[in-house]
Amino acid sequence: MMHGKGYSTAIQQLLRPQLMNLPTYDPGADPEQVARQYSVPRVVKLSNNENPYGISPLAAQALERRLAQGLGRYPDPVGNSLCEALARRHELPRSRFILGNGSENILELLCQAFLSPGDRVVTQAPCFGLHEIFPLMMGAQVSKVALTPVFGFDAEAWQNALATPAKLLFISNPCNPVGTAFSRNELQTIVRAAPQDCLLVIDEAYYEYAIGDPLYPDALQMLRTQNRPWIVLRTFSKAYGLASLRVGYGIASHDDLIDALHRIRPPYNVNQLAQEAAMAALEDTQHLERSVSLIGEERARLTLVLRKAGFRVAPSLANFLFIDTATDASALVRALLREGIIVKAWREPGYETFIRTSLSLPADNDLFLQALSRVHATACDLPPHVLPT
Repeated sequence: MMHGKGYSTAIQQLLRPQLMNLPTYDPGADPEQVARQYSVPRVVKLSNNENPYGISPLAAQALERRLAQGLGRYPDPVGNSLCEALARRHELPRSRFILGNGSENILELLCQAFLSPGDRVVTQAPCFGLHEIFPLMMGAQVSKVALTPVFGFDAEAWQNALATPAKLLFISNPCNPVGTAFSRNELQTIVRAAPQDCLLVIDEAYYEYAIGDPLYPDALQMLRTQNRPWIVLRTFSKAYGLASLRVGYGIASHDDLIDALHRIRPPYNVNQLAQEAAMAALEDTQHLERSVSLIGEERARLTLVLRKAGFRVAPSLANFLFIDTATDASALVRALLREGIIVKAWREPGYETFIRTSLSLPADNDLFLQALSRVHATACDLPPHVLPT
């Protein structure tokens, strides 16, 4: 007999109750499985916001050197060399940096270290799935503040949400999955409204794509003089192109915040290849700037094409677009899979007609536009949108 989400009685009795109704994180479809299932010769993966230009030449050379030296020994357990390089880059003490197996690892550590059952967490809507899943895993309550209908900032809603005590505040800037970003004034409004004893967690996974915009705030610069608990998260998985190696980092307000995370951090959570590739990538500013610039061009191009075709597209400062398809997004995504295109349907309440698509190479983006035109016409029983053919 099966109970809950299909668990046997024996397992269900052992599980923590918080796990029974925990949402499942959607990593997107597997390209090899899609190719086999639908017999398509080419699959374009646009579901995980990866850098289509890959790792930097300097990072590739660092990996070759490490492989030549061998991998038989454990890595530096805390990543001292990389943390010291980051500390020099940001002109802050080494003791205020921590590495993670992706920045998601640090999100999980924060929830494990600071949340107890019944604690309250405030975040955005729509939100990055793990900003909700990890708190719920710990038995916390999650309150979400929605964007306005035109993807704007709702100051009153944020102030109301933060008028009630909260243990953690999760902000992604730019926002995943929408791509919009809080301006400096908007972020300051949220910070001022947050209780002083609330830990501010600013997730800047897409920082490198956004920092060139004059209205985009650097949260680290904004918070570094504030005497309150905060941590800023960044990653090498996105603009730096190291997604498969999994390395992110956190920069905290206080040494003891980092010490608390180290107490529960698994040893050797960031492998040696990741540490050395990240150090090299940090120095390869030419590759980073080229990747960001080319994605910026595609972001502007696709936004214009999609809007001209009648789609509602959220303004984005990231390497993805959030698109209102005006139809059941899950069904549309299944239809796109048959075309060899992998994007994500957003299933959060109120956003069931939206898809999120990563920005890739121009040829891949054109294949997405062409497939979307075909399947959207079928799904909506409408003439095809005017998209590239």
